[in-house]
Amino acid sequence: MEKDLSNYRKSYEKSALMEDAISDNPMELFQKWFYEVEASNTVDEANSMNVSTIGLDGFPKNRVVLLKRYTYEGFIFYTNYESEKGKAIAANPKVCLSFFWHSMERQVIIKGTAEKISENLSDGYFESRPDGSKLGAIVSNQSEVIPSRSVLENGLKSLEDQYKGKEIPRPHYWGGYLVRPVSMEFWQGRPNRLHDRIRFSLQEDFDWKIERLAP
Repeated sequence: MEKDLSNYRKSYEKSALMEDAISDNPMELFQKWFYEVEASNTVDEANSMNVSTIGLDGFPKNRVVLLKRYTYEGFIFYTNYESEKGKAIAANPKVCLSFFWHSMERQVIIKGTAEKISENLSDGYFESRPDGSKLGAIVSNQSEVIPSRSVLENGLKSLEDQYKGKEIPRPHYWGGYLVRPVSMEFWQGRPNRLHDRIRFSLQEDFDWKIERLAP
């Protein structure tokens, strides 16, 4: 099997990223870009992001999850703590997040450290989820090998009967992570592959160092 993709070409010409148009804090630039992506109505699930971890087998692994909140502290997402990514984070909390908004010709790449959020925050988010999503989190031993899909479907039906008309509690193995960034790189596509790359690096005094990188 072979397919030559060398003729795939696109000129990036939609915007620019200049130092005189950004703030001193990368979270403010992230918020500006996120609002612009949402307002464009050209991106499905603008909050989808790639989470990269170093697995217990020593290999890096990427997967797409949904960002559920961001603050000046960092980025919050939810998962099963006993999943492959949860075990990887427990062994090595250094992770990388990335967003790619193709229609806006933009990327954001974030290096940071993941930590579990407080249980009450995880409880609050879990309570806001639809019942089906709550039960799905309970029935799925995420990342474990299962013999068939029917195991999930039968387990879900059993839980629906068990919790009919009742409150569904958050399982102890499910909750949120906060990724505190130490580096945030903003990439804006430009013509002739001379893309804009601006990197913010957290310093010991908690100020951000701003640098332009060659594309």
